[in-house]
Amino acid sequence: MKYIEVDEELYRHIASKTERIGESASDILRRLLGLSVNTVEQTEPQAISQPSLEAAQPESQIVLPVQATLVSAADFNQLVDEHRLSLQKGAVGRFLFLLESLYQQSQESFSQILLIQGRDRLYFARSREELLQASPSANPKEIGSSGFWVTTNNNTAKKRAILSEVLAQFGCDAQVASTIAERV
Repeated sequence: MKYIEVDEELYRHIASKTERIGESASDILRRLLGLSVNTVEQTEPQAISQPSLEAAQPESQIVLPVQATLVSAADFNQLVDEHRLSLQKGAVGRFLFLLESLYQQSQESFSQILLIQGRDRLYFARSREELLQASPSANPKEIGSSGFWVTTNNNTAKKRAILSEVLAQFGCDAQVASTIAERV
């Protein structure tokens, strides 16, 4: 296998096209270019890896092993503790609570949320400052004590859309994700 380096903008574009956890950069590019996707199992799964946000580097190596932990369907259904959710203050509180619940279930692979972003907007980061640098009006909040931060100044519909995308990133069925996101 060959390794390539790409600039940050191209890296984020390729990463945003990921359709499933553990999808390799080669598979993503093959799909985007209309080439046949390899169906032969690799001995070591290869996938796009999130670059370190603490050490901003101009280029990111994109073909690195990933150790993602998928959340089971049963775990998604248990994500919502109705009583504790009802104690949260407003849409922001419910949004943060659901993200924190997902973090508690999949701490090892939670960093993949950093791949989820808008066309011109950063939704998740490893620090408050990073979100504020991207948008001074982001109103960043930490997701529990996870060390991950999320922009909270979106309207409720956008919060629901972001949560649905996060759940899908973790392998949640679209219908279940939509049902959970409606709780925001």
